[in-house]
Amino acid sequence: MTTAAKLKTRTVKDLAAMAKRKKVPGWHSMRKSELIKALVKHSRSQAAKRDKATAQARSAKPGGAAKRSNSARKNIRSPHALRRLKQIKAKLAKSKDLSFKSVGDGNGCSKDRMVLMVRDPYWLHAYWELTRGSIERARAALGHHWHGASPVLRLSEVARDGTTSSSRRVVRDVRIHGGVSNWYLDVVDPPKSYQVDIGYLAPSDKFFSVVRSNVVTTPPAGAGNAFDENWAEVAKDFDRVFAMSGGYLDQEPTTELREVFEERLRRPMGGPMTTRFGLGAAGAKGKDGKFPFQVETELIVHGATDPNAHVTLRGEPVNLRSDGTFAVRFTLPDRRHVLPVVASSADGVEQHTIVLAVDRNTKVMEPIYRDPGG
Repeated sequence: MTTAAKLKTRTVKDLAAMAKRKKVPGWHSMRKSELIKALVKHSRSQAAKRDKATAQARSAKPGGAAKRSNSARKNIRSPHALRRLKQIKAKLAKSKDLSFKSVGDGNGCSKDRMVLMVRDPYWLHAYWELTRGSIERARAALGHHWHGASPVLRLSEVARDGTTSSSRRVVRDVRIHGGVSNWYLDVVDPPKSYQVDIGYLAPSDKFFSVVRSNVVTTPPAGAGNAFDENWAEVAKDFDRVFAMSGGYLDQEPTTELREVFEERLRRPMGGPMTTRFGLGAAGAKGKDGKFPFQVETELIVHGATDPNAHVTLRGEPVNLRSDGTFAVRFTLPDRRHVLPVVASSADGVEQHTIVLAVDRNTKVMEPIYRDPGG
């Protein structure tokens, strides 16, 4: 619509031309203010005519607009659309539901548990069972945050000197989904101790932990070969997996870890000796009626230098291999050992010395006696 403000920016000549095109009566004798007033009035009149024509067109088709609106609502509520909407909602709900049926007799699991196992220095394997009730508690705790919340595994690094919350540092959150009961987690810079929480993370960063795992420590890099953590492989090497996952540590609560292993292996587990050798090993005695147990220590010093160099260890010559490498192995009694290793060049001009200091302090603990039938 033409406004007076816009028309005021025009010249009298422009306004007169516009009035002529719009067939405004008496335009040729009007001044600027009169032309503006006449053009605004003409614009309003034309707008009113267009609105009236539109209303008449709508009234000529009784129920037209209502029919279109009803048709749109009908399409939205069609059986196909409703089924599709129901499927989408069910899929979203399933992706968030971390509870599941127990493997075996088909009954639902009766309690929540989370077990963390060590695969190798760089991989952990998390296994969990969650009840339906725990998921409902998470929903209630998160309230309006539940709609946007996602199921996650929260990986935390645990300080070596404790397992309290003050010694835990969150490494990262790993998004997971419903319908699974285990997950592999990659870690770095072994050896380190880890713990995992399974729960829900809201977009506001509010986190609700459903259950927390045991604490495990990864072995140093290169310590042993990697092995697959499916249960068939665990059965072959279960004692090692159980030990690496903290199963034999007295300070760690390993009840759930032991339960999972016993269920999967389908037999009870005792202490390290009973687990590996059976109850009969617990009563094994030597010829003198005493249980034999002795531990000794050996030290291996190895290195490399020029193949033509002369090397000594504690003043004694060391044989070099053809590539200049060497290795010396000897027993290590209880005391502090200072081991100077000296390498001299073939011409005797250059000499290098490296001093190794090694302490051995053996402590024999009091024996523990258990009832084999207990």
